[in-house]
Amino acid sequence: MGLSSTPSIRQLAFALALPLAAAGTPHPGKGAPKAKAPAHAINLNTATATELMQLPHIGQHTAERIVQFRKEHGAFQRPEEIMSVKGIGEKSFAQLRPYLRVAAK
Repeated sequence: MGLSSTPSIRQLAFALALPLAAAGTPHPGKGAPKAKAPAHAINLNTATATELMQLPHIGQHTAERIVQFRKEHGAFQRPEEIMSVKGIGEKSFAQLRPYLRVAAK
């Protein structure tokens, strides 16, 4: 095997893989694309778990907790009441507040 100007399969594979390796792989919660915020405020008293998951930092489990809390305690009277749901504190609420509203069912 002498020197050749035609690249080998190994060289091509390496050339294609290098940019991907340099970019890294996003890890959930670290550098992964963030969910897009909803275009309008979400009514805490009528939203489904799927709709609640559109909110920043609200995953499936927290969305289900919000729906369950609403079933057990009745309609939210003020957006701040969402802080009574496990997993939502003051910091989370501050980020969620612009996207929350409460209205009768």
